[in-house]
Amino acid sequence: MLLFFALGLLVHFVFFASIFDIYFTSPLVHGMTPQFTPLPPPARRLVLFVADGLRADALYELDENGNSRAPFIRNIIMHEGSWGISHTRVPTESRPGHVALIAGFYEDVSAVAKGWKENPVEFDSLFNESKYTWSWGSPDILPMFAKGASGDHVYTYSYDSKRQDFGAHDATKLDTWVFDNVKDFFHHARNNQSLLSKINEEKIVFFLHLLGIDTNGHAHRPSSRDYKDNIKKVDDGVKEIVSMFNHFYGNDGKTTFIFTSDHGMTDWGSHGAGHPSETLTPLVTWGAGIKYPQRVSAQQFDDAFLKEWRLENWKRLDVNQADIAPLMTSLIGVPFPLNSVGILPVDYLNNTDLFKAESIFTNAVQILEQFKVKMTQKKEATLPFLFTPFKSLSDSKEFDILRKARSYIKHRKFDEAKPSHLLPCSFIAIGILVAFFLLIQACPWTYYVYCLLPVPIWYAVLREFQVIQDLVASLLTYPLSHFVGYLLVFTLGTEVLVLSFFYRYMLTIGLTAFAAWPFLTQLWTRAKVTSLSWTFFSLLLAVFPLMPVVGRKPDISLVMGAGLLVLLLSLYVVTSLTKRKDSFTKEELLVHLLQVLSTVLSMYVVYSTQSSLLRKQGLPLRNQIISWATLASSLIVPLLSSPALFQRLFSILLSLMSTYLLLSTGYEALFPLVLSCLMFVWINIEQETLQQSGVSCKQKLTSIQFSYNTDITQFRQLCLDDIRRAFFLVFFLVTAFFGTGNIASINSFDLASVYCFLTVFSPFMMGSLMMWKILIPFVLVMCAFEAVQFTTQLSSKSLFLIVLVISDIMALHFFFLVKDYGSWLDIGTSISHYVIVMSMTIFLVFLNGLAQLLTTRKLRLCGKPKSHLM
Repeated sequence: MLLFFALGLLVHFVFFASIFDIYFTSPLVHGMTPQFTPLPPPARRLVLFVADGLRADALYELDENGNSRAPFIRNIIMHEGSWGISHTRVPTESRPGHVALIAGFYEDVSAVAKGWKENPVEFDSLFNESKYTWSWGSPDILPMFAKGASGDHVYTYSYDSKRQDFGAHDATKLDTWVFDNVKDFFHHARNNQSLLSKINEEKIVFFLHLLGIDTNGHAHRPSSRDYKDNIKKVDDGVKEIVSMFNHFYGNDGKTTFIFTSDHGMTDWGSHGAGHPSETLTPLVTWGAGIKYPQRVSAQQFDDAFLKEWRLENWKRLDVNQADIAPLMTSLIGVPFPLNSVGILPVDYLNNTDLFKAESIFTNAVQILEQFKVKMTQKKEATLPFLFTPFKSLSDSKEFDILRKARSYIKHRKFDEAKPSHLLPCSFIAIGILVAFFLLIQACPWTYYVYCLLPVPIWYAVLREFQVIQDLVASLLTYPLSHFVGYLLVFTLGTEVLVLSFFYRYMLTIGLTAFAAWPFLTQLWTRAKVTSLSWTFFSLLLAVFPLMPVVGRKPDISLVMGAGLLVLLLSLYVVTSLTKRKDSFTKEELLVHLLQVLSTVLSMYVVYSTQSSLLRKQGLPLRNQIISWATLASSLIVPLLSSPALFQRLFSILLSLMSTYLLLSTGYEALFPLVLSCLMFVWINIEQETLQQSGVSCKQKLTSIQFSYNTDITQFRQLCLDDIRRAFFLVFFLVTAFFGTGNIASINSFDLASVYCFLTVFSPFMMGSLMMWKILIPFVLVMCAFEAVQFTTQLSSKSLFLIVLVISDIMALHFFFLVKDYGSWLDIGTSISHYVIVMSMTIFLVFLNGLAQLLTTRKLRLCGKPKSHLM
C-alpha cells in the first residue's frame, strides 16, 4: 500500500518537477534487542586502521616508476587477504564516515543542531558492544565513541588538538605519535598484570586513527609529495604494528586486521561532497576469518580502476561503508550495533556456509528489530484508524519469512535462505531492453522518462498480485447489471467533473443529481429528515455556480448577513448542547464564546473598513490588528475545543468563517456556510448508508469522538459504495474550486478581498491571503471527509487512494485536451486546467494532513499541550 502511494506521488513529482521537504529529525531508534551470531567467531581480537582522508586511487595505484606507495598493503592484497573499494556517502566528513564504519549507519541529519560536529542522539557501536576497546588518535573523533558507550570499557588516547595544524612542517608526526603510543602501550602491558589480562580477553578492539594523510591533503593537496610520502609512512607503521601484534600474541592466528579510510579528498584538497575522489575509499582486510586472495581471469566493473592499478587478476570485493561494521562484529562475535543498517559482506568471510548463513540471518534480524521498534513508535504516535502496517512485513509474514529461513539453515539449504530476486531482475531486464530500444533510435531524454516510468509501477503492481486477485474475486461476487450500472454512473460523473472546468453550470447539474440521490435508494424510507436536509442543501449549493464570478458585484450586506447566520447557528448549537447531559465544560464553553466574539469582531471590521475606505480615510490600524489576530488564531482555537466529532467540526467552521468573512466582498461569504451544512448532512447520511448495508451497528454521532480509540483490525474492506464516497469528495473539492468563480483565471481575484488586512500593494502578501481564502472551503471539505472515513470505519489511506485514482482519470482527460494552437487564452486555459487537476493529487496529501491535525489534536488552555491520539 505504501509502495503504491509512494509511486503515485513519484509520478506527479516527475511531471511537476516537485521537491521534497527535508525534515531534520533523527532516524535513530532505541529499544532493540541485541543480536549476535550463535557460533564461535574466528577472531579473538580486531585491529582497525583508519587512514583519515586517504583516497582509494592514492593507495592502490603505482607511482611513475611502477612501484607501490604502500608495498606492505599491496603484498597483503596479493598474498594474504581480501580487498575492494568502500563506497562512502555524503557528507564525506570524518565524523559521519567514522560513524558509518564503527556504528553502521550514515549521517544523522539531526546533527545540524550541533553544527554537524557530533551526533546529538546516542547510538550503539562496535566499540560499545566489545568487551574492551583501546583507541589512539584525534581528539575530534575518539571521544565521540567513548561518550555513548555503556560502562567503562572504551579507552581513548589522544594528542593535544593543537597538533592538528595545517601549517605544521610535518603532519606525519600525527601518525607517528599513534604508532609510537601503541608500541608503548603493549610494552607497558607486559609489566601490568591487570592490563595484560584485559588485552588477552576475547571480543576486544584496537582502533588506530591516522590523521596525517588528511592534514597533508588539506595543506598540500593529494597530488603533493607530502601526501604521497605520508602514505608510505603509514604503510611502514602498519607493517610494524602488525608484526608487533603477531609477536605479542605468539602468532595465534586469532587477530583480524582491517585497513580503510573514512573519506577521500578532491584534487584541490577538500572533502564533504559526492565526487568519486571523495566517496571511493580503500578497504583491505586480512587475518582470522578473512578470505585469502582469489585469482580471477576477468572482472566486471563500471570503471577502469583494475587495469590502472594492475590488480585485474585479484578479485575485488566492493562494499558500502556501513557494511564494514557488521563485518567486524561477525569476525569477533559481538552483537551487531543496534542502529546499524549495514549488510554483512559474506564474500569477505573465510568460514563455513553455516557460519555465513547464521551471520547473515542474524544481520537480517538485527535490521528487522529496528523496523519493529520504529513501527511500534509510529503506531503509538499515530491515530489507529490512520495507521496501516507495512503489509510485506506484517506479523504473520515476518514470522513466516524467519521460520522458512531458519528451516533452510537447519536443513543446510543455505542458498534458499536468501530472498528471490527473479521478479526485480526481470523488470531490470525489461528496463534495460526499453532503454536500449530508445538508445538505438537516438530518442531525447524525455522519452526515457515516459517509457521507463511504467516499469517500476508495474513491478509494484505484480508484487501485489494477490491483492489484485482478491479484488477481481470480490468484483465477480456482484451481479453484472449492478456492476455495469455503477461503471456507467461513475463514467458519467467523471465527465461532468471534466466539463465543469469549462462550464460552471455543470456543477449545478451534478448537485441537482446529488439532491435526487436519496429518493433513488432506500435512504428516503429510513431517514426522511436527513434525506430532505441533503436535498435542500444540495439544491442551495447548486445556486452558487450559476451566480457571477466573485468581485463583479460587491455587496457588504451579504457579508454581514452571512455573519448573522453564523451567530444564529452558534446560538442554536450552544442551546442544544447545553440541554444534553454531556454539555460544554467551562473550558469548552469559553472557547466557543471566544469564537462567537471573533465572528462579531470580523463583522465589525468588515463594516468599519468599508466605511473608512469609502470616506478615503484608509485602513484603520485597529481593524488591521484584529484581522491579523483572527487569521493567526483560526488554526489554533479549534484545537482547544472538545474532540467530540460534531463539536470539533463546528469549532473549525466558526474559526475559519471568521477569517473568510474578513476576506469576502459579496455573496461568497455564504458559500462556506452552505457548504459546511451540506458536509454535516453528508456525515449523517453516510452513517445511514453504512447501517443500511449492514456493515456495523449505528453509533450516534453525538457520542463519537475523534480521539476515540479504534483498533486497526476493526476497519473493513473496500466496497463499491466507497467509490461513491470518494467521488463525492472529488466533486465537493471541484465545487470548492469553482463554486464562486474560476480560479484558473486571474480575473477571479479581487484585491478588495484583502482590504481588511492591508491596502498597500504587496503581491506576495495579497496573493497569500487570496490563496488562503480559496483553501478555506477545501479545509472544510477535508475535515468532513475525515469524519466520513472515521464514522464509516474505513482506513483513510484506502479511501484516499481511490480519490487519487479519480483525480488521475480526470488528469488523463485534460492531458488530451491540452492545446498547442489557437489564442494564448485558449492555450493557457487548457494548460491551467491540467495543472489544477495534477496539483490536486499532490495538494490533497497536504490538505489531508492539515485536516487530521485540526480534527485529532487537542490543546488545553492551562498546562502543556496535549494531543489525543486515536
